[in-house]
Amino acid sequence: MHRHIHSARDLLIPVIDFFYPPFRKWMDIQTFRYAACGGGNTVLGLLVYYVFFKFILREQMLDIGFYTFTAYTAALFFSFCVSFPVGFFLMKYVVFSDSNVKGRSQLFRYLFSFLFTLTLNYFMLKFLVEKLHIFVMLSQVITTIVVILTSYVIQRFFTFRVNKVEAKTQ
Repeated sequence: MHRHIHSARDLLIPVIDFFYPPFRKWMDIQTFRYAACGGGNTVLGLLVYYVFFKFILREQMLDIGFYTFTAYTAALFFSFCVSFPVGFFLMKYVVFSDSNVKGRSQLFRYLFSFLFTLTLNYFMLKFLVEKLHIFVMLSQVITTIVVILTSYVIQRFFTFRVNKVEAKTQ
């Protein structure tokens, strides 16, 4: 399994880095990789969101017996179920591979940041759709921008941080 993860990583990094030179003036390589991986994962999340909202749920409520979800919140849940493992893989092995935080701690911290941004996404989406009456997909795009910025700060300085004292001794 470990070999497959590194094979996927070894395929992705050269492809991403190929597009880096024009952006070198504005950002470092890690930020560019974050933008590329996060952007790809975001597109995947929006695609899953759209497919669930439009075609699987058909914009109808989802009744699970003890609770009924609106279609847009149920689609958000399904979207995050796909985005979580893909995002963790990309962040751990492609973007923040220099992190010296233990893998289990990274996963726990990523889950924490993920749940935090999921909650932020949920409440922002509800507010934009139900209070401001903004179209569902546009609301999700607006919310996604805020979530990406928040997520980057949390992941860079908490989830996958590099402990400088340990990094110098290695």
